[in-house]
Amino acid sequence: MTRLPLLLSGAALLLCAAGAVAMQKLPWQKSGANNGQPPQSVAYLYPEQITLTAGKQGSVEMHFRVKDGLHINSHTPREKSFIPTQLIVAEPSGVKVSSVDFPSGSDYSPAFSPSDKLSVYTGEFVVTAHITATPGEHLLEGALRYQACDTNSCYPPREAPVALDIIADQVRR
Repeated sequence: MTRLPLLLSGAALLLCAAGAVAMQKLPWQKSGANNGQPPQSVAYLYPEQITLTAGKQGSVEMHFRVKDGLHINSHTPREKSFIPTQLIVAEPSGVKVSSVDFPSGSDYSPAFSPSDKLSVYTGEFVVTAHITATPGEHLLEGALRYQACDTNSCYPPREAPVALDIIADQVRR
């Protein structure tokens, strides 16, 4: 009979400790900034505007930069459970994105598993989009969807916004 109160006290203490750990905030949640989201790890650099010949396919090199100390999974990660980097666009009327080319990822071995080779992007990288547009000015909006990681952990997936002003000129004869 005396063991039951002691056992219940121990269980209550364990539940309190587990609750305290569960309530711990992650580093990006402590400041109140970012609405509980991790900081943006990838930035869209340029271009902001391109000019194409209307009706003809053109290519645009979209430059991105991964924050120092971080890496993101490539477009084709080697592990099926890893989230690939993707370019998501909302095609406005008059614009067609026919394909998107991603660079090959670089090999990265995490400290906790040096024999594993991950396919990642670090630093600056370029994604090439192949676009056709009707005559006029169009705004192509979208996002680069990615999952960033550091040497210890991975963060929830995020999206880096992309906006591209497309001017499609008539063919001059």
